[in-house]
Amino acid sequence: MRKILYILLFLPLFLTSCIEIIDDLSLNADGSGTFKYTINLSSSKVKVNTLLKLDSLNGKKMMKLPEIKTKINQFKTALASQPGISNVKIETNDIEFIIKLSCDFKNIEKLQESIKNSLASIDSEIKNSSDFSFNWVSWNGSKFERSIPDFSQNQLKDLKAEDLNLLNNGSYTLISRFYKPINKCDNQGASISKSRTAVMLKANTYSLTKNTKILENTIYLDQK
Repeated sequence: MRKILYILLFLPLFLTSCIEIIDDLSLNADGSGTFKYTINLSSSKVKVNTLLKLDSLNGKKMMKLPEIKTKINQFKTALASQPGISNVKIETNDIEFIIKLSCDFKNIEKLQESIKNSLASIDSEIKNSSDFSFNWVSWNGSKFERSIPDFSQNQLKDLKAEDLNLLNNGSYTLISRFYKPINKCDNQGASISKSRTAVMLKANTYSLTKNTKILENTIYLDQK
């Protein structure tokens, strides 16, 4: 999901921390479903606490914890008000630095539109970015396509070797769940569950900064 990372926390915080992200989407027969997104910085909580005390990092202003929580609450309120979206929940752990977002959606189009509108409501510049018109998931009743967020490669040139190692230890896990068996999927790195109703892809966050397409996947459901 593009741009979510920029709003829920602050990009320099991610690019200098070991981060675990789980992007989990479940789809029902009628096109509705549930979206869950977890950001976990617990393994780098000492470093995160240090960063939060800084005024700036690599020339960018660092948000303080109260500011971050305000942004999160604004996003939650905006998302909950969107048509076709329900049961919006955001759980935050300020000690372990874990954020969990979940919501139900009427259809894929409503989910994408609602997330874009909610982000734009707290950051007007998003509407002028290429990310605003980008669709990160599509569904036509038998074929499901997913992609993942962009990570800023320009930020990497300013990172120390120890920070790059943290990215190597981080991970992005993409999970897609369905109401009927999966026939096949295009990404050879994907793992299909024994029940054939779920697909998982995983990569370390450093690899994603070099190639955001490694987690792109097209999934085809059984037509029987």
